[in-house]
Amino acid sequence: MACHPDLVHQVLRDPRTFDKGGPLYDRLRMLLGDGVGTCRHQDHRRQRRLLQPDFRKARVADQVGLMGEEVEAVCRAWRAGQVVDVSATMLDLSTRVVSRVLFSDSLDTATAAEMRECLATVVRGMFVRTVMPVDALFRVPTPANRRYRHASDRLRAIVDAAITQRRQGTSHDERDDLLGTLLAATRADGGGTVITDQEVHGQVMTLMFAGAESTALCLSSALELLGRHPEEERRLHSEVDAVLDSGQPPGPDELPRLVHTRCVLTETLRHRPPGWLFTRVTTRETELAGHRLPQGTTVMFSPYLLHHDPTLFPDPDRFLPDRWLPGQTVSVPPGAMIPFGAGSRKCIGETLALAEATVAVAFIARHWRLRHLPGHTERLRPAASLGPRGLVMVSEPRTRRPVGTPPRADSRPPGTTVVPVVHNSRTAGGHDVRDA
Repeated sequence: MACHPDLVHQVLRDPRTFDKGGPLYDRLRMLLGDGVGTCRHQDHRRQRRLLQPDFRKARVADQVGLMGEEVEAVCRAWRAGQVVDVSATMLDLSTRVVSRVLFSDSLDTATAAEMRECLATVVRGMFVRTVMPVDALFRVPTPANRRYRHASDRLRAIVDAAITQRRQGTSHDERDDLLGTLLAATRADGGGTVITDQEVHGQVMTLMFAGAESTALCLSSALELLGRHPEEERRLHSEVDAVLDSGQPPGPDELPRLVHTRCVLTETLRHRPPGWLFTRVTTRETELAGHRLPQGTTVMFSPYLLHHDPTLFPDPDRFLPDRWLPGQTVSVPPGAMIPFGAGSRKCIGETLALAEATVAVAFIARHWRLRHLPGHTERLRPAASLGPRGLVMVSEPRTRRPVGTPPRADSRPPGTTVVPVVHNSRTAGGHDVRDA
């Protein structure tokens, strides 16, 4: 276990020696194939060069509009005093966004809901299959194993159907999206390297899985933390009221002005990184911190552990977005803050994910205040990723207030009744081992 940022930095900067591998990635490859997030080092550069143009800042800026459309549609369905399943809603939102980035057209409501449920089921089952990598246990036809297999099969079927539908289109039905980029590569359009249909499937599965799950957990965590830190919430409201004066979702010109919003999200990723534990496997005998590691050694590192090290981040358990104000981050050493990894294997979707999260949090905060139910306590359990999976909150519409004016102690509209919800971890996306 690499527990110092210098050691983690060494591991991440040398992917030839410390390649992606270990129980988690072995299981992910069975589900996703050898996509850009799971492939071995020798295949990564070719895959990343193929996808990189679709994740550049200029390209992401063109997609901010569709992000706004989706978050606006989510908020339009809320009502005063409604109990909102925030975890499910954010996963639905991120699934819709990533489906439009991948496939241009948003998935229909039924397919998006099915994809969300399948992703939640797979993530619950992935962790227990990682910590207990004994295949025989998971071949037993228990209800949990059947749910996992069905969800995995349905995810693959949804992707296959989208690819088949695109291939059946006319030659004039070329769309400027990630699937179009991948299908063009199967024909070597432009003289590039030819990729196989199997690689197309692997890339789509990887990007769909990573793009939906991690962003949804970040959003849910941010809203949960803001609900427990009213002063930070008020500062966020002041900023979004000033920047989003028209009430519309932020566009590319407004994003740079949402400084505190971005600080809130960065601190959320420090405080509660969705990817909390990763592994690498040595490809040759090497040395790390004076210890000889034989070929095939599994090396672990944890962004959560580093992000909560008091020698790196004072008061690590406190939620302090001001840590990330311009000029405040110079003391963070390389390898200490790694929610998206580092080096050549750093998450290719970082810019896209941050833009989506900024648009969503800013627009939601501009129009709504989300309150915890009475008696709410934070209950996080380790899974393949980290974040609230059964978070429910009460939605309260906001009224425009002058900057610096605190809200009433109880800002709930008169006559609003909060409907209590009985939380069931199995149906709401909990991730106990018994649910896997």
